[in-house]
Amino acid sequence: MVMDIISRAIRKLEDYSAYIFLALIAVIPTSEAVVRIFFKTGIPDSSNYFQHMVLWITFIGAMITSRERKHLALAAGVNLMKDSVKKWIKTVSAFLSATICVAFAWNALSLVLIGFDPAKKVGFFPIQAATAIIPIGYIIITVRFITTLPAGRLQKLLASMGVLLGTFLSLTQIGNILGTFSDSLFESYQPVIAATGGAIGAMTYPLIFALIVFAFLDTPIFIVLGGLAYLFFVRSGGSLEIIPSEAYTMLTDQAIPTIPLFALAGFILSESKAGERLIRLFRAFFGWLPGGMVIAVVLVCAFFTTFTGASGVTILALGGILSYLLINSGKYSENFTYGLLIVSGSIGLLFPPSLPLILYGVVSQVSIKKLFLAGIIPGTFMVIALTIMGVIAAVRGKLERHPFVLKEALSSVREAIWEIMLPVLIIGCFFSGLATHVETAALTVIYSLLITIVVHKDYKLRELGRVVINCVPIIGGILIILAHARGLSYYIVDAEFPMQLTAWFSAHIHSKYFFLLMLNVGLLAVGFFMDIFSAIMVVVPLILPLGALFGIDPVHMGIIFLANMELGFSHPPIGLNLFMASYSFKEPLTRIYWQVLPFLFVLLFTVLVITYVPQMSTLLINLVE
Repeated sequence: MVMDIISRAIRKLEDYSAYIFLALIAVIPTSEAVVRIFFKTGIPDSSNYFQHMVLWITFIGAMITSRERKHLALAAGVNLMKDSVKKWIKTVSAFLSATICVAFAWNALSLVLIGFDPAKKVGFFPIQAATAIIPIGYIIITVRFITTLPAGRLQKLLASMGVLLGTFLSLTQIGNILGTFSDSLFESYQPVIAATGGAIGAMTYPLIFALIVFAFLDTPIFIVLGGLAYLFFVRSGGSLEIIPSEAYTMLTDQAIPTIPLFALAGFILSESKAGERLIRLFRAFFGWLPGGMVIAVVLVCAFFTTFTGASGVTILALGGILSYLLINSGKYSENFTYGLLIVSGSIGLLFPPSLPLILYGVVSQVSIKKLFLAGIIPGTFMVIALTIMGVIAAVRGKLERHPFVLKEALSSVREAIWEIMLPVLIIGCFFSGLATHVETAALTVIYSLLITIVVHKDYKLRELGRVVINCVPIIGGILIILAHARGLSYYIVDAEFPMQLTAWFSAHIHSKYFFLLMLNVGLLAVGFFMDIFSAIMVVVPLILPLGALFGIDPVHMGIIFLANMELGFSHPPIGLNLFMASYSFKEPLTRIYWQVLPFLFVLLFTVLVITYVPQMSTLLINLVE
């Protein structure tokens, strides 16, 4: 009874904290933009507060994601197993997750105590208080991995053994923590570290093997990426505090707040009737064309995916209504409809303000504005390719068209005018220089709220909490992956893998076009093994030097990378959109594979054209400059 009360209290604290921090990271940049434009000044120390609020929403979001068991993972192998086997697979996965997460907690506590200058403050708060959420978050996530395990007491007891193993792996960091209290404690503890160092080193190989295997058996991606970085650093003798330090650096980067902000805006719109208004608009203007319904559906998917970052949210949020529209109103077959919606679930990836475009710019140090411009023509090309398939299907099937009615068209414009103006707001604010990319994202959230709550009254203000809580697991899940992928990326660069890879390619590959073909194949494989956010963090540092070696424009390289990842989302056997579609449409995966294949071949053609015709990516940049 007492534990239930405590659990409910923690749950409410998490939820209300998420509401407050998400509200603040939307309000503060908006206020900053208004104050700067009208009063030629700013809000004192606002960026410092703001960046650490993103740190807090990351770990609060990750805690809620753990509570709801929604961490992004590859469950392909688990889904094919019997329940009795699945139970033990999940137990081992929970054990590994608890092990790594406890190790993170000790590392983070060591960083908080010894890694920051005690005199440094975030506004009025000491830096240790501002960063305390990192170890606290890890501890709560660890508890959740064990307590939410859908198995019996024995399985939970075995999973909890991960706490002991994670602590054993962190004996060096525990020594550092003791050293902050007393030098004598630190000195007396050194024999323990010396005696256990060999055993810890010997355990790294089996743990690395286990993490790689269980990466395909429902272990959260952030645990796999962060765990591999941790174990690699153990083997190399590097400082393990670098992992939480890199996570902190990543999450307090000036561009990262755009991810939770645009994701929140996307959820606000997807949970409203904005999709229905846009469908009516595009159907009124394109329904008279052969394949007009497909054009409408692809454009709606592109609109929403731009904000949600191709995380499958578009399929989950709009899959039902869009499939009904195509099958019942458009008379398209189920196979065509589901295949189209699967690939359309990531079709807006190259359009501004795409979250992956922003993140690629952060990691590669390429201008985000240039990436936004570069993605427009290739993204439009991919959209056109899918709509042509709709036209062909409509002509072959002699499907009924909807006549163009001027009154209906004008009425649909009047109803959807606020949604139509949203891209104009984003592009106008960002490219005019009136607002930074973060301020533009914050304005998008405020604007989306005004559309859905004040203008259209799609839901009431008190219902906003439900929308936020639905969004938080996505935000927390994405940001916690970024935080831990940064550690693995740091190890890859520190171990000079990019230099070694560049040297090998320089010695063995002499054709730029053959390199591009190898790049396409490699990125396609990455696309269905990794989510796009961790892939950007881990893979981009490897391929950028290779692109430079063959004289490939870094902006063009970014578009090649994202186009391939877009294709990988829908590629069998384990593309993320396939699982989302199987869940949403209640179709077995084997049938989903056949439904998506024709569309994959078309998109593969577009990816090859985008790869080998760099002018598609650079034309608008050259025109603007």
